[in-house]
Amino acid sequence: MLWKYATNVNKYRYCCHSLQVSLHCSRVVDMASKRKSDNDSDEDKKPVKKVPHWKGGLLTSMHDSDAQVYTDDDVIIIKDKYPKATYHFLVMPKENIPNLKSLKKENVELLQHMHEKGKEMAEKADPDLQFRLGYHAVPSMSHLHLHVISQDFDSPCLKNKKHWNSFTTEYFIESEEIIEELKKNGKVVKDVNHSQELLKKPLSDSLCCIQIGTYSTWNMQIGT
Repeated sequence: MLWKYATNVNKYRYCCHSLQVSLHCSRVVDMASKRKSDNDSDEDKKPVKKVPHWKGGLLTSMHDSDAQVYTDDDVIIIKDKYPKATYHFLVMPKENIPNLKSLKKENVELLQHMHEKGKEMAEKADPDLQFRLGYHAVPSMSHLHLHVISQDFDSPCLKNKKHWNSFTTEYFIESEEIIEELKKNGKVVKDVNHSQELLKKPLSDSLCCIQIGTYSTWNMQIGT
């Protein structure tokens, strides 16, 4: 009888121990689930950064036959939808290259081709006008594009200081400079913060090198 009693006691102790272990494990699982739920909740609270729909507008425009003025196996040239001068074209590669930062050394030949086609477009548009070919240091639109723009800046779409500075300061980088940097370094790196500051510079009338305070004043001085 004593032996049976001892055996039953041991079984009871074993069952109690097993129950305690089970309860402990259950608590651990519950706590882990709660932490995960809290973390998920925190993640849900974080604002999702949405990419403005207009950033990808070039991808739509480059396949618009009404906007295209030239196309070959490697590039498409379109008229800028909101030109900042009498003539304003965008030369874009058919290859998926989002921006300058995405360029690799093997893209040098493509950039040279874009440059040559841009020059041909400028000559065809008006051989008597001065043109510049270049890239914005931090473009607002996604997909690499080379600006081919006449230097008269005669356009109702040239509306503010940011527009003006984006084409008349170091924010606008000459096409050949980008090509040389890519040849030399195998990549193109630009200081984003410095570039953004260039857009905030006081308006400067490049014709007489006089800084002025407002766009409207400059607009009247040069008669556009």
